Amino acid sequence: MKSKLKSFFLLTFSTIIMAVGIYFFKFANNFTFGGITGLAVLVAKTGRISASDFTFIANMVLLAVGFVILGKKFAEKTAYCSILLSVTLSVLERLYPLNQPLTDQPVMELAFAIALPSLGSAVLFNIGASSGGTDIIAMIMKKYTSTDIGKALLITDFIITLAGCFVFDIETGLYSFLGLAVRSFMIDGFIESLNLSKYFNVVCTSPKAICDFIKDDLHRSATIVLAQGAFSAFSLVRMTPMKLISLPWCLKQSSMTGLWKWW
Repeated sequence: MKSKLKSFFLLTFSTIIMAVGIYFFKFANNFTFGGITGLAVLVAKTGRISASDFTFIANMVLLAVGFVILGKKFAEKTAYCSILLSVTLSVLERLYPLNQPLTDQPVMELAFAIALPSLGSAVLFNIGASSGGTDIIAMIMKKYTSTDIGKALLITDFIITLAGCFVFDIETGLYSFLGLAVRSFMIDGFIESLNLSKYFNVVCTSPKAICDFIKDDLHRSATIVLAQGAFSAFSLVRMTPMKLISLPWCLKQSSMTGLWKWW
């Protein structure tokens, strides 16, 4: 139950972060650096359909494709995120209509337009989900090729960004190309950071007490490596890799309970 609530929270929080970045910073500045939302900016320029409505329709079509190729579990998570993203964009469009950018600093707004959706996408990718759109195409490419997700997004979004140069002015087009390049590599960077693990070594002569503490108090595991020191014999206790986010807690617990005295 706790795991499901955590997953639900991550899905919801990440999608809302994406929606805020897309609506307030991407849509408002006509940035078209790829994705269905980038294509939605182009389509909305015609005045026939709003960007949020187009995003919803396109996401549903690609969602059906993802269901067939990537499986039911993927589609369940992505369906929720796709619908939530489309609905949130639609709600924001009606509650806070924007006719112009929030500020007169396009570089600063570009930074937020890149960072917020990139962070949201990275968290979703890391738990096996997606916000829909061309993210689904990227994950399909990831499944059948060795291409990184960020590079796959770069390939699938390039044409959309290029089209923005002809629909809007060249300055907006150049900002969009910059956003496309930085966003793609930033997603890979966020994913790598989320999965970063560390381990540490404890050199001692009596490993049993330390191993008991690691197993019983920290609820982790350890590997005992026998080593011969240059001047005396030691046993080396190596903790298995753990998520970087868990390391500070373990160190805090170990300092409180006196693990340091064994080092």
